[in-house]
Amino acid sequence: MAFKTENNEEQLMTGINVAPLVDVCLVLVIIFMVTAPLLSDPAIKVNLPKAKTQEGEEKDKITVTIAPDSRYAVNEKIFTNEPDFLAGIDKALKEGAARMVVVKADAEAPYGILTDVMARAKEAGASNITIATEQKKK
Repeated sequence: MAFKTENNEEQLMTGINVAPLVDVCLVLVIIFMVTAPLLSDPAIKVNLPKAKTQEGEEKDKITVTIAPDSRYAVNEKIFTNEPDFLAGIDKALKEGAARMVVVKADAEAPYGILTDVMARAKEAGASNITIATEQKKK
């Protein structure tokens, strides 16, 4: 590609115009910043009970969610009946490498299913079971 200068001499263009590249990169950064929070939403939203607890550390874990309206989730997979849900806990523990189970039970969820989940997780090989809570405000 050649262009003419003031002296009508042809010279080759040796530089690359990086402005369009920078524009595209900035648009991609904005798209990722907007979509990243959407990807971290849980499968089922629950109101966790409030308690004075210590922050947990991030490890490989299996998240079990119990909603008060008979909806359940293991990681991101949603279940509508209890037997399939309990089988999903077994499957997640047996197929995955994670041995820590975090139970996110709604404050209004039935107590019986919570004890069933804890017993099933222990039987399936969970080494640690934690109940998620919200921090109490002082």
